[in-house]
Amino acid sequence: MDAYSEVVTRVADHLLPRVVQVRMGRRQSSGWRPTGSGSAVVFTPDGYLLTAAHVVADADSGTALFTDGAERRVEIVGRDPLSDLAVAKVDASRERLDAATLGDADRLRVGQLVVAVGSPLGLTGTVTAGVVSALGRSLAARAGAGTRVVENVIQTDAALNPGNSGGALADSSGEVVGINTAVAGIGLGLAIPIGAGTRRIVASLLHDGRVRRAWLGIAGARRPLPGRVSRRLGRPAGIGVEEVVPGSPAAAAGLRSGDLILDVDGQAVADAGDLQRLMLDEAIGRAVRLRILRVGEVVELRAVPGELAA
Repeated sequence: MDAYSEVVTRVADHLLPRVVQVRMGRRQSSGWRPTGSGSAVVFTPDGYLLTAAHVVADADSGTALFTDGAERRVEIVGRDPLSDLAVAKVDASRERLDAATLGDADRLRVGQLVVAVGSPLGLTGTVTAGVVSALGRSLAARAGAGTRVVENVIQTDAALNPGNSGGALADSSGEVVGINTAVAGIGLGLAIPIGAGTRRIVASLLHDGRVRRAWLGIAGARRPLPGRVSRRLGRPAGIGVEEVVPGSPAAAAGLRSGDLILDVDGQAVADAGDLQRLMLDEAIGRAVRLRILRVGEVVELRAVPGELAA
């Protein structure tokens, strides 16, 4: 075989036993109602699965189908719609499972070979290959009133179809660098990157069954600083407050539409992503110092972030 085929077949041989098809549903008084299907990655030998949250939405259990024909019952451990990640578990008390290795998407480069493994259209054990088409894409995730931007999403031209969601996107070594999440068009698939943030989310789901995030209650976007202020602070932009949610921590702190947030607890912020990275669980209920630009004057406020309801 040629070198390309050798890489893809090696990754496929490694990952096919480690990626399963999941058929999810919900127990009701009238019986079990199917809610959807997709794919999942076995990431621990004792049966924990990593998948996309929308694959297990509205479900409380399901079945995992392995490529060798084995079926195992699936129980949901936790889900986080705001990252589109979920953890489930199958029984592995009788035998240890082959587990995939989670890699590091921060090392990916545009043009790099990637392999997708999943169950598109219900076809278990399907392998497609392509390249990393782009990095640093953003994906809006919503849950109830909560909205969050998933950053650094991987774009690939490896063929993805409905059912690939929750499956693996792997590099040439067979390490899982992304969890496939969306089909944005022909030749345009998106995957949640595996990195420090993902591992933190997975750890929270394993420990608590959910992910806690802090919330201020503003809608805002990057806004250039006036030239004089920009030169003084040595940076070009801050977060322009477009809207303040009534009754939110931001409203209680006195933030107003038109304010421009410069920094939070001394850390410069220039866009919504910067603020999002600071709104971790440890910020819930802890006063933070906001430095803002209001009508040309720098003002300091104190806010106490609440918990974002997902």
